[in-house]
Amino acid sequence: MAEAVLIDFFGLQFNSQKNSHQALLKTLDAVRFHHAAKAKFLCIMCYNNISCERDGAPNNCELEGSNGLSTLLREFETVSNPSMAASLYTIKQKIDEKNLSSIKVIVSMHRKTLLKAFIDQLFTSVYNFEFEDLQVTSRGGLLKQSTEVSMITAQEVEAIQNEIQTYLRSLPALKGELTIITSPLISADIFLHGFTTRTGGISYIPTLSSFNLFSSSKRRDPKVVVQENLRRLGNAAGFNVEKFYRIKTDHANDVWIMGRKEPESYDGITTNQRGVTIAALGADCLPIVFADPVKKACGVAHSGWKGTLLGVAMATVNAMVTEYGCSLEDIIVVLGPSVGPCCFTLPRESAKEFHNLDPECVRLFDSPDPYVDIRKATRILLERGGILPQNIQDLNQDLNLCTSCHPDKFFSHVRDGLNFGTQIGFISIRE
Repeated sequence: MAEAVLIDFFGLQFNSQKNSHQALLKTLDAVRFHHAAKAKFLCIMCYNNISCERDGAPNNCELEGSNGLSTLLREFETVSNPSMAASLYTIKQKIDEKNLSSIKVIVSMHRKTLLKAFIDQLFTSVYNFEFEDLQVTSRGGLLKQSTEVSMITAQEVEAIQNEIQTYLRSLPALKGELTIITSPLISADIFLHGFTTRTGGISYIPTLSSFNLFSSSKRRDPKVVVQENLRRLGNAAGFNVEKFYRIKTDHANDVWIMGRKEPESYDGITTNQRGVTIAALGADCLPIVFADPVKKACGVAHSGWKGTLLGVAMATVNAMVTEYGCSLEDIIVVLGPSVGPCCFTLPRESAKEFHNLDPECVRLFDSPDPYVDIRKATRILLERGGILPQNIQDLNQDLNLCTSCHPDKFFSHVRDGLNFGTQIGFISIRE
C-alpha cells in the first residue's frame, strides 16, 4: 500500500460548470476512499487554476463555488506552481519530511512519460513509484486535457533538465555560507585545493544538509542536487566542474593514474594534467590531498580504516613518484577532516592490527571495542614511507575537526547512520 499518493492535475484544464465539479469530486472521492486509510500523505499537483483556499485566503481559486469539492480538497495537500520542477521538488520535500518512500502517482496517460522523466531526475532508488491512470471525464467534455505526446524527444529531456537546473540554482544556501578549508603548506600559486564543510548547499534532508557532495541509490539526495552543490563549489573555488573526478571508493588501495584506463573502483587518483580537479570523499573516512610543487603533480586518497591498513596513502605517493618523477621530500600531504580517536571504535580483532602498527594508535586496547586513531596510523605510515614530518599537516589536530564531534560543520557516518552526507577534499593544478 502506498504511503503517499500524488494526483497530477498539472496538465488538465477545468471549467467552472457543475458537471466539471462533479466529475472532479468523483475522482478525488475515489482516491480518498481507496487510499486515505493507509496513505500518510495525499497530494494534488496542479497549475494555479485548481488551488483552493488556505487559511481563509483564496489562492487564484476557480472552484470555490462547489462546497462539496472545496470541502474534499481540504483533505488533500495542494501544490500549485507554474513550474513542474518547483512543484515536484516541493512535493519531494514534503515526502521526505514524513520519511516516506512508497509513492503512487495517479496521472493521465498522455502525461505519464513526461512526469516519469521529471521523477527520474529528482528522485533516487530509495523511492518506489507506482503509476495509475487518471481518468477524469464528464458528460459533454467539460474537462479538457491538454494535448501532449506520449514519447519524449532528446530535446525535451534536455529542456526538463534545464528547467530543473534553473530552479535549483534559484534556491538559497542552507545552514550558512559555503566554507572551504585550505592548507598553507600547499602553494596557492600552483594549486587550487581545499576541504569542504557541510554548509552552503541546497540539500535539505537533516543528515544530508546542506552541502552534500555525493549521491547514491541508498540516499535521498538526487544527482541534480549534488551537481548544483558542486557547481557552487566550483564557482567559489575557481575550478571547472566539467573536469571534476571523484574517487570511486572500494576501501582498498588501488590508485587510478589519470591518463590510463580508469578502473571500476579505486581509492586514490594522481594527475599532472592542468585544469583537472580530483577529489576524495569523506564522512569519517579520511580525505587526503597530495601536492608536489616541483614536478607540478597532485593526488587524492580516500582512507577508511581498511584503506589505512592497506596503505592507500603511500600507494598514492608511490604512484606520483613512479609516474611523474616526484621526490619524496617534495611531496606535501594534508590530512582532511575525519573521525577522531575520541569517537571511532573497532572490534578488538580489527583494532589489533592498528596496535601492531603502533600501540599509540589504540586506546583501551583490552576493551571489546577499542578506540582507534586512523589519522595517527596514516601519519606513521607516511613518515615510514619517506614523507618528511614537516610536510604533513593534520587538519584535525591543528583545528580540532573531528567530523563526529562537530555536527554543525561536518557530515558523519558514525554519528548520522546510513543516510549520511559527504564532504570532499579536492585539488587541481592551475592552468
